Amino acid sequence: MADDLTDVALSGLLPERATRVRDLIVDVPDFPSPGILFKDITPLLADAEGLADVIEAFTRLALADGVDVVAGMEARGFLLGTPVAHALGLGFLPLRKAGKLPPPTESVSYDLEYGSAAIELRSGTLTPGARVLIIDDVLATGGTAAAAAQLVEQCGGVVAGLAFLLELEALHGRDRLQGHNVDTLLRVGTSSGD
Repeated sequence: MADDLTDVALSGLLPERATRVRDLIVDVPDFPSPGILFKDITPLLADAEGLADVIEAFTRLALADGVDVVAGMEARGFLLGTPVAHALGLGFLPLRKAGKLPPPTESVSYDLEYGSAAIELRSGTLTPGARVLIIDDVLATGGTAAAAAQLVEQCGGVVAGLAFLLELEALHGRDRLQGHNVDTLLRVGTSSGD
């Protein structure tokens, strides 16, 4: 793993275990398009100890934020958020791309670099006033994360925090999440994409 990766919330682990988690994230150059350095978490997901360490770190964040329910953004947020919800004895809310949930749904649209997208939550699945931890794998430009926070609030929830495995600092996604508690397990300082 590149030297530009620095531990943040993984500091609660022994140093060698934090390093192992970091090393299980593999750089894939020119994917999905030329010039993009993709951070592949597949090896981390396949490693029982590394995955357990990440879930433990996310769980510590959730306990600190005092959450009632965990939400995950499609699709890797599902893979990370569901075991965190289970570890905490809480429910899990999938925040899905438009058209993937049966009606009725609540929806928030947001702009992408080329076009727009929408994220949805099944109506009635979020208890009004519930404190929600939103989890995803990567914080890049922050567009999807900002839409997820807006959707939770639109449905009557309170965003207790947003937690990410990786933050690509050069893309300044954190700036779009002003006013929210944002935690990352690892930060990457150079320009990358996902």
